Amino acid sequence: MENPSIVASADGCGWVNVLVDYGGQPDIYTYSLPEGLKIQIGDILTVPFGRQMVGAIALELLRDLPPHLNNHPIRPVAGVITGGFFSSTYWCLLQHIADYYQTSLVQVVKAALPPGLLAKSQRRLRLCNPAISIAQQTPLSPPLARLHAELQQSAQADLTWQYLLRRGHSYRSIQQLIHLGWAEAYLVPPRRPQPQHRQAVTLNPGEPPPQELTPRQQEILATLKNHGGSLWLSDALHLCQTTSPTLKRLDQSGWITIAPRQKLRAENPTELTADQPQTLTPAQAQALAQINQYNQASQILLHGVTGSGKTELYLQAIAPRLAAGQSVLVLVPEIGLTPQLTDRFRRRFGQQVWVYHSGLSAGERYDTWQYSLQSDLPLVIVGTRSAIFMPLSRLGLIVLDEEHDSSYKQDVAPCYHARTVARWRAILENCPLLLGSATPCLDTWVQCQGLIPSQDRLIKGDRPLPSGYISLPERIQARPLPLVQIVDMREELQAGNHSILSRSLQTALQTMKAEGNQGLLFIHRRGHSSFVSCRSCGTVIMCPHCDVSLSYHQPHPQARMSLQCHYCGYSQAHPRHCPACHSPYLKHFGSGTQRVVNALSETLPHLSCIRFDSDTTRQKGAHRALLGQFSQGQADLLVGTQMLTKGIDLPQVTLVGIIAADGLLYRSDYWASERALQTLIQVAGRAGRGEQPGQVILQTYTPDHPVIAAVTQHSYAPFITTEWQQRQQHHYPPAAQLVLLRLSGSQPDMVERVAIAMAGHLQSTLENCSYTLLGPAPAPIPRVADRYRWQILLKFPQPATLPNFQTLNQHCPASVSLTIDVDPLNLS
Repeated sequence: MENPSIVASADGCGWVNVLVDYGGQPDIYTYSLPEGLKIQIGDILTVPFGRQMVGAIALELLRDLPPHLNNHPIRPVAGVITGGFFSSTYWCLLQHIADYYQTSLVQVVKAALPPGLLAKSQRRLRLCNPAISIAQQTPLSPPLARLHAELQQSAQADLTWQYLLRRGHSYRSIQQLIHLGWAEAYLVPPRRPQPQHRQAVTLNPGEPPPQELTPRQQEILATLKNHGGSLWLSDALHLCQTTSPTLKRLDQSGWITIAPRQKLRAENPTELTADQPQTLTPAQAQALAQINQYNQASQILLHGVTGSGKTELYLQAIAPRLAAGQSVLVLVPEIGLTPQLTDRFRRRFGQQVWVYHSGLSAGERYDTWQYSLQSDLPLVIVGTRSAIFMPLSRLGLIVLDEEHDSSYKQDVAPCYHARTVARWRAILENCPLLLGSATPCLDTWVQCQGLIPSQDRLIKGDRPLPSGYISLPERIQARPLPLVQIVDMREELQAGNHSILSRSLQTALQTMKAEGNQGLLFIHRRGHSSFVSCRSCGTVIMCPHCDVSLSYHQPHPQARMSLQCHYCGYSQAHPRHCPACHSPYLKHFGSGTQRVVNALSETLPHLSCIRFDSDTTRQKGAHRALLGQFSQGQADLLVGTQMLTKGIDLPQVTLVGIIAADGLLYRSDYWASERALQTLIQVAGRAGRGEQPGQVILQTYTPDHPVIAAVTQHSYAPFITTEWQQRQQHHYPPAAQLVLLRLSGSQPDMVERVAIAMAGHLQSTLENCSYTLLGPAPAPIPRVADRYRWQILLKFPQPATLPNFQTLNQHCPASVSLTIDVDPLNLS
């Protein structure tokens, strides 16, 4: 399917808007088209920029010059370096994203392309036939003859444009030589830099006797362990807040090793043993046969309970596509999922598997993106939401694992949802989209059950994306789902237990240890405690830049206490006295991963644990290292946040403890119950995936909540059916469509005035539309990073044709920014 406006050439057009990626942030500039120069959208051009010639991407052809440029000199495009650099369907996809999510095309292009695509590329000129001398052909003018001779005398008859310009050759001469057919211009990726070596600090195996180390040394070793056991020396000095002599003494004692290590730009996977396709259960075999029947644009929901073998189905569904010369995209919601999934895919498909996500360096992402664009081999790209833009040719299948996860939605412009973009790409590439989950999103559920028609159309009148539903209601090898035990924490308090670990959980942990098994402890917050309050005057210590409390952090009992803001990153030392009344009686409230770890060290000191949250996985490779340590039996427990709920397969885990489940139940979003159910069922499903049965202990103060009852029975379908009825009654998605307008600025009065004026403007311009307007009102968190926030929520019935909200930018002064979020998931 092609959009004619996307593939139009420059016939009848006099100007072109191009994306220039040169220093700073990429931006759009307008250039004139020289007579006779043919350009298509997506071509890589050379344009004058300041005193230099740089690469640019043609975004839009213009028949008329924009009025604001009428009195400005417009410089011409110098030439086309690579025509048809991207397919027409790719640009159709980007344009549709910009239209649907009501954002500029340049913002979509920035999200789609890797950092520095043009700035890192090198423009070169080579002779078409270097063996032919000037004497054998029509004589050239002196400037062209000199240019030809320079190229012919080079080793490969191939030189960079920058070098030729420095040598005094004019840009006009280069273009003339190309026009005469003597030379051609082309674009090449940069050469890989030479290997870099940096000093690294590595924790040596073995547990040192505490009496041989000072408390400070123990703290340093604990920090190294919590960060995957290895850090660059500079990072270790910063995170451990120590000095080089202190680390050298630990090195001399044999507890750590300080040595140079190569810093690789590309991922360097460990050697993996190849595996073979597993024998499928009858249910899996039937599901695979159904999946393989889909060879055209369609979406298939693979609804399989946790441990039902969805990943093996992905692998066996991918294999015939690769054999047919087609590539495959596999998306996961979190970077933490990529190491385990990538290793499994590489065991099956070897070097055909590549990775793409924001945790890679800019150079690594650039290399993977360029290889995907240029490779003639079928590839499997595993990545997070941005990987949906990978420029793979002959795309045969798109897989979204854990398709329900909210991480697929971006909250900053362009506010796209990778699942929605995947549906459009499946239409454009005419390939199936496989959506896998144990707890499908309600939107996907009702579409694939045929309860509402699909709205995923690229062109008005086009048929919707056909949907299919496949169920895997049982675990492989008929393993039972884990037994969920509910612990009422009110009774624990009445019994005198003030620990965050219930008596049942403590007993289960001891039994787990005695039997040589492992467990997971889940809590929905990182850090130690949610906030710090004065017991004398009640003051809560707040972030000076945001309207939120500072979270208390203490990685372990001997570590330095600090207060951190989880919104803007502000950090300060924990005060000794209340900043309001100077009382020394400060107490921290709420629980996080650090508090759970500390409680374990006090209550069950014989249990070793690894903390797995965004604080401990910031370093590159930390996800893989921590999961590797745990899978090798180096710890009894893995303590973490939502990262633990998303597809991690650890067969040795027999026990899952859920701490403070109530924090998930009472959020202000319309889909709080759905999200809580998904999280709790997913984390419960980590237990009992191996030979031994699993056990889940769920601690709550509200055991009668409908979500808790549904988790106990693993009954997703009945709960989601009731949820769908409630959404229809209250007109919330997917029974309606939402648009959230976020306004922010440094001046609170100005933001409020603009929000009120904008709401009034909307009411006057939407008189003929069926809609509900909620607001304007301050955002649930009114200030973040010293920017004051207001929002307007609009609700439209389905199917909806949304008005153009981009015109609202005209009503915003320069000091107030507007973000248009179509289909928002985060209303705060």
